[in-house]
Amino acid sequence: MPANILLPVINVYVEPALPADYPAIAAIYNEYILRGDTTMEEDIFDADRIQRWVDGFHDRERLYVLKNNEEHSVIGWAVIKRFSDRAGYRTTCETSVYLTKSACGKGYGTFLKKYILEVCKQMGYHHLVARVLASNKASIAYNLQLGYEIVGTQKEVGMKNGQWEDVVLMQYIFR
Repeated sequence: MPANILLPVINVYVEPALPADYPAIAAIYNEYILRGDTTMEEDIFDADRIQRWVDGFHDRERLYVLKNNEEHSVIGWAVIKRFSDRAGYRTTCETSVYLTKSACGKGYGTFLKKYILEVCKQMGYHHLVARVLASNKASIAYNLQLGYEIVGTQKEVGMKNGQWEDVVLMQYIFR
């Protein structure tokens, strides 16, 4: 795994998430759940739910936090999840990054995503998947800038707020 990366220019670092970080992870995710335009999740998270989620992780799944250098507070998190538990998919994973609203637009998401891309590479993943709500143009553009490509759109794959949602499938392949 990469050592904890310190980037003085943007004043943040990444480290594996610990139980003490779970309330902040839940709070950040809840911002997106309540906003309703980023995730298909509808139920609010708390630290216990994050703990149960992590307890169910496979040995090739990871949860990281992005912290600022001054207060060492969590301003974002990223997850690497297996794409499937079927053996043939062992080189494929799904990645997600979430930041506090106040941390968006400052390069932190790019820094965190690049960090987990490197972790994925070191773990032997070859194919990375990102699923993004089609209406989330900023997230689609962000992933494209990081080297992901759009491979398709699942039409009306989910329902949020009484409306069908399309999901854009994106992939990143290590060459």
